[in-house]
Amino acid sequence: MEAKELGVVGAHVFTPQVFADSRGAFVSPFQEEAFVRQTGHRLFPVEQISHSRSRRGVVRGVHFTRTPPGMAKYVYCPRGRALDIIVDLRRGSPTFGRHATVVLDPVDFRAVYFPVGLGHAFVALEDDTVMAYTLSLAYAPENELALSVYDPDLALSLPEDIEPVVSERDRVAQSLEQALESGVLPDYEQCLELDARLAR
Repeated sequence: MEAKELGVVGAHVFTPQVFADSRGAFVSPFQEEAFVRQTGHRLFPVEQISHSRSRRGVVRGVHFTRTPPGMAKYVYCPRGRALDIIVDLRRGSPTFGRHATVVLDPVDFRAVYFPVGLGHAFVALEDDTVMAYTLSLAYAPENELALSVYDPDLALSLPEDIEPVVSERDRVAQSLEQALESGVLPDYEQCLELDARLAR
């Protein structure tokens, strides 16, 4: 498995070897040995596994979890194709406000690790795009927040050849500046502490 850190501190992308033959293929999108070698710690204890299915053009995010409690994620795409977007929302982080993008699909089976405090968005590039999430925390609506993918301060790299399909929640989401003013963005040092607890 190949691995590298993305342009957002603490976020990593993993590309496993795909074993293909005349019958089909076998792949392991998560491998603990490779994960520990890349990140220096084990994956968080898993509280929930979820998936979403989206038609082409669906844009979800930028979603993040109130911290504390905070949530870490491990995400990959077993069907379809998506542009995955990782946004650093941790106040005090050396990469605060920056984002990175990775194309996820069932050809390369790349997976992305999100430590606590990062925002997540994606754009479905094909119909029936499935995103699979391994989560450190069970979903609780009262803890889930969102920023606008159209915020010029974030300047996200959205594809120009799609007609975006956005939920009402995401359509009216606040900007990065509004989130800063309201005090809902996570603190970098606190996120590091929570990540360290999850890794024990």
